[in-house]
Amino acid sequence: MSHNHSHSHGGSCGDESHGHDHHGHNHGIPESQGHRGNLWAYVDCDNVVALNVESGKGSDVIKTWDARMDEEVFLESDADDQMIIRVPFTGSVKLRALLLKAGPVDQTPAKVSLFSNVEHLDFSDIADRKPTQEFNVAQSREVGEYHVMSVSFVEASGGQNPLFSTLVFDRPAKFPNVTSVTLFFPASQGADTTKIYYVGFLGSWTERKDAPVVTVYEVKPNVADHEKIQGMDGMPSAPQH
Repeated sequence: MSHNHSHSHGGSCGDESHGHDHHGHNHGIPESQGHRGNLWAYVDCDNVVALNVESGKGSDVIKTWDARMDEEVFLESDADDQMIIRVPFTGSVKLRALLLKAGPVDQTPAKVSLFSNVEHLDFSDIADRKPTQEFNVAQSREVGEYHVMSVSFVEASGGQNPLFSTLVFDRPAKFPNVTSVTLFFPASQGADTTKIYYVGFLGSWTERKDAPVVTVYEVKPNVADHEKIQGMDGMPSAPQH
């Protein structure tokens, strides 16, 4: 299968035009980035890691909003249809949604599992960990938006005044203080490989005071060392919100 992992478009996270302004907390995203909560500018591009990919690097799919529909640059799984992408941020993030474009058709992942703030995670131990949240992935040529906050509210009594009531947080946000997100794609929807075109995030960013610890990963592990995790196949359905 022919791949064109072209980097001349200037739309991927690792491109030289990817800049950071970390002085202060009023970090507006240019209109070209779409929603003002787009976290593209706050991804630590140099340390994005993709495991079990045929070629390219993890940051290839961390594209600008303008480049989200580009299908010339992508990641495709190698030994089988599983893939792991770990995305660190340059600060602390309150994550609101995952943006994902994949496929086409049966090369779309059946589901995506999200793990928050897990520094060391590979195919040998990911099956033993409970994801922070997971979603079924729908087949589409558009960008899917998967909301991760999952905050529920309970209406409490207004006390002596029956005309008033109070909304109370019943369950905390699942991604309130995120320094990295690991995405695990356990299976395709029938194809031998899984293909990812675009990964993005929505949320808010805060400067991190402590210096991050940089860990060296094996970006392209030996195919012989990668055993497919059993029992992870799933059926597609519409995105959960």
